[in-house]
Amino acid sequence: MRRADLARYGAAALAGAALALSFPPRTLWWLAVPAFVVLWLALKGVRARRAAGLGFVFGLAFFLPHLLWIEHFLGTEFGPAPWLALSAIMALFVCAALALFPLVSRLPAAPVWAASLFVLQETARGLVPFNGFPWGRVAFGQVDGPFGQLAVIGGAPLVTFAVVLTGFGLAAWLPRVRAGWAVVPFAAALAAGPLVAVDAQNGQRTVAVVQGNAPDIGLGLLNSQDTLRANHLRKTAELTALIRGGALPKPDLVVWPESATRTRDRDPVIDRAVDDLGVPVLVSGLRGGENSVIGWHPGTGAGESYAKQELVPFAEHIPLRPLARLVTPFADQQDLRAGTEPGVLDIANTRVGVGICYEVAYDYVLRESAAAGAQLLVVPTNNAWYGRGEMTYQQLAMARLRAVEHGRAVVVAAISGVSAVVRPDGSVVQSTGMFTDALMVDSVPLRSDVTFATRFGGVIHVLFTAGAFGACLVALWSRRRARAEAEALPR
Repeated sequence: MRRADLARYGAAALAGAALALSFPPRTLWWLAVPAFVVLWLALKGVRARRAAGLGFVFGLAFFLPHLLWIEHFLGTEFGPAPWLALSAIMALFVCAALALFPLVSRLPAAPVWAASLFVLQETARGLVPFNGFPWGRVAFGQVDGPFGQLAVIGGAPLVTFAVVLTGFGLAAWLPRVRAGWAVVPFAAALAAGPLVAVDAQNGQRTVAVVQGNAPDIGLGLLNSQDTLRANHLRKTAELTALIRGGALPKPDLVVWPESATRTRDRDPVIDRAVDDLGVPVLVSGLRGGENSVIGWHPGTGAGESYAKQELVPFAEHIPLRPLARLVTPFADQQDLRAGTEPGVLDIANTRVGVGICYEVAYDYVLRESAAAGAQLLVVPTNNAWYGRGEMTYQQLAMARLRAVEHGRAVVVAAISGVSAVVRPDGSVVQSTGMFTDALMVDSVPLRSDVTFATRFGGVIHVLFTAGAFGACLVALWSRRRARAEAEALPR
């Protein structure tokens, strides 16, 4: 391999690593822009095959560190193969998108179409295979910077587009008079700030989060359901005692994290705990083959519920079971049933939107909840499987972006942390540590205005997809026309 080629691949790897560093728990959001500057320069002047290879290297350098937490989950029993395989599969989406880079790079405003291709690959890997894996979208690393404010207009796709376009634009246009166009996305992000509102339009609610904690034993949690239930019942009893003693204000609503218990429609133990508390509780647990959030009321018990719609492949539903046995301990478990209705529950005189754990990565789940009138968003999650790595911070960043996108406060209840109360502008009011039991009580604003992203988020996704495909078709037509004209010239 020539030295120039090695330099290109090294630059692509450096760019991918820089993008990984731009994500929480670090606050280096700005690193994403130079990452895409370097990626553009590495791709400049190459053909499709080389562009695909550079895309794969970039994707692998990003996903390997970004998904390292999978190693803790699966432990020594499965080794690094699942982590490496998933990272490689995700990198293939980047590879496929950037293989089209040489095609669109000859078009006017080439950085626009190249950025659209990057959004397209994020969309694709959120859909296939097996409902996709939308982790690691560029937008999820931008919650601490101004680009994140664009979520109120166009959700995650617009945020990703703006970041990538800024980087690509700086690299393509900086030597030219048009360099000013490269900062337009950044200026638009700053201008979107006033659209991010935090005022309480429908009063406030005091919400408590019960973080009962879990042992840090990875797959050992498969046999620890009784411990998780006992921890959350104990911590709820502690909350009751603190309220009665005046040490904590009485909340309007209490939230348990995902997988805190297994339960049925009638559960005398939870009935007693909620009756003693005297406050409605969103109980998150497995019930009747569904991963559910159930509204539990003092005196009347279990009420309406929401069932998780986006089940985790190879964990909550098992495709390709013979192959799955090589990469997951859940291969012989029965599939959970996916819900079919939006996550909206009426509880504590509040319309609450719900997305369970993995669902916060999918645009439509909380968008449907907000569009259906949710005044507050709740994300119960179980991150205890993944140890003390970055997974829980990555997921909290997604919840923070959803707060901005839909103009709603978000309450994240994690079984072992990090639990958090997030304002509608994405800022964290209060949070817990990891692998500790904790109680949080805070007031959150209720809001009813529907943001542009909530109303038109699905359309925006389609427009970006159409733009990417349209650019490729125009480029192919232009190339064919130029070739035909060249052949028509007298020889």
